[in-house]
Amino acid sequence: MKSTTPVVFLLLLVVVPLAAQYVPVPAPAQTRPILIKGATAHLGNGEVIENSLVAFERGKITFVGNATVKRGFPNHREIDATGMHLYPGFIAPNTTLGLVEIGQVRATHDEDELGSFNPNIRSIVAYNTDSEITPTVRSMGILLAETTPQGGRISGTSSVVQLDAWNWEDAAYAMDLGIHLNWPRTSSYNWREHRVSKNDKYTQQVQQIEDYFRLAEAYNRNDNPKRTNLRFEAMRGLFDGTKKLFVHANDVAAMQQAVLLLEPLGITPVIVGGRDSWLITDFLKQHNVPIILRSTQSLPGRADADVDQPFKTPALLQQAGLLWCFSHEQFWQQRNLPFQAGQAVGYGLAYEDAIKALTSNTARIMGIHKRTGTIAQGLDANLIICRADVLDMRTSTVTHAFIQGREINLDNKHEMLYRKFQKKYNQR
Repeated sequence: MKSTTPVVFLLLLVVVPLAAQYVPVPAPAQTRPILIKGATAHLGNGEVIENSLVAFERGKITFVGNATVKRGFPNHREIDATGMHLYPGFIAPNTTLGLVEIGQVRATHDEDELGSFNPNIRSIVAYNTDSEITPTVRSMGILLAETTPQGGRISGTSSVVQLDAWNWEDAAYAMDLGIHLNWPRTSSYNWREHRVSKNDKYTQQVQQIEDYFRLAEAYNRNDNPKRTNLRFEAMRGLFDGTKKLFVHANDVAAMQQAVLLLEPLGITPVIVGGRDSWLITDFLKQHNVPIILRSTQSLPGRADADVDQPFKTPALLQQAGLLWCFSHEQFWQQRNLPFQAGQAVGYGLAYEDAIKALTSNTARIMGIHKRTGTIAQGLDANLIICRADVLDMRTSTVTHAFIQGREINLDNKHEMLYRKFQKKYNQR
């Protein structure tokens, strides 16, 4: 008789993780028009409508106005949001959401590939719609996210996903929109020796980047190359304007050198990180360079900078007239993205500018502003309703969320565990 132990063990490996998962079923397509009335609507373009009316049907916004408007909305399901706040759904750029599940378990990481130059690697095909982290993030108002590959000199190609889907094909909102280049660091901090070490290979590494882009440009001048190079094919969009180049850089020298090196190739990069961007706002504005600002809930990167400089940087970028947006690190941390904006408001950033830096600014940088980012007629109904100020961690409670008109289940593992242990202690 054959032993059944290996079979039972295999079943346990499969069934137990599935039983432990808590991911709500994706919402079906919108079938009935919806009217949200009475909310204070923050449109995402700097404008606010008190006592608003917002209607949407078949996933698209059909009306935006004041509740005093004499107009009928027959067959609409009405949501009374009096005293609440209505916002466009937030967009989280530069994340590993859906690519990493548990930081300390290597088997759940799918954000990095072998090799240094991988422009042909597509993060979208690795995106996991069954991640337990995603529901916890969207419950804080984040409805779209950029899944970004990591590692190497050129990490690969990122896509924007909507956070309520059965599979990556359904999740794809803007596919393969940009390539990510990790610019070399001029120096790094040696924790063992407790000192800053200069990167002696910096010039060589920059030359390697320039040579690679020159080769890619030469390849893409030919519409029918004799031999197909998949890496250079993936970069074709950089030279015809259909793809963006995201350059990850933080110090002044790196940002300036990246912009000037790429300018003769006709490429205007998007700077990701931009820790010291506040020092070169005139240069960035002159070259029309957008900034995806790194996490502001961090320490300053310069010894001579104020300790609260990361908190003040958003207001300085706004005052300079730059196109910029907020970002946060990694994956589960994205749930705190709105609170970075709230913190920046306390350091001089206007409230509606903070909302723009979570919505319309991000949409413009990603090239999806004609579909989402603001509450406007004809755009996708990506909306959230919050009981109070969504940027304040003390009052932020999202009660409703809609992605392309579909009402999203906001339940998540955090809420489930709260209910479970609340019952435990109520039994005592």
